[in-house]
Amino acid sequence: MAGSSHRRGVPITGINVTPLVDIVLVLLIIFMVTAKLVVSNAIPMDLPKAATGGEVQQVFSVSLAADGSTLVDGETVEDVQAIFKSAKAALERSAEVRAVVQADGEVPHRRVMAAVDALRQAGLARIAFGVDPAPPIEGGGE
Repeated sequence: MAGSSHRRGVPITGINVTPLVDIVLVLLIIFMVTAKLVVSNAIPMDLPKAATGGEVQQVFSVSLAADGSTLVDGETVEDVQAIFKSAKAALERSAEVRAVVQADGEVPHRRVMAAVDALRQAGLARIAFGVDPAPPIEGGGE
């Protein structure tokens, strides 16, 4: 064996792990720095700010049911154009209005995207999706 300093048949009794530890620590620092940079730009969030709990946010609710009906703030509307008009009117009343889209699981993706597109065209940029809490998946962390 070229470069070997021990004789054949003699077991290795000590392993120098210092180079391995040095490499692992350098990689850990590199991953920590790059992870911070990647995550901070990947998911921009518009978090609400509050100094006190007195101010109430305006919420514009759009509900899409599986039977094809659409509710805007509890009122039945006919089509996407009505969502656009209602969103425009809500923005005129309050510039800080936020939209929440609640769609049944059976609603086609096309209807959901049409509603979101109508909200964006009306000028609503703060759009969230309503969900029902579900139990955690068993064995998900293994």
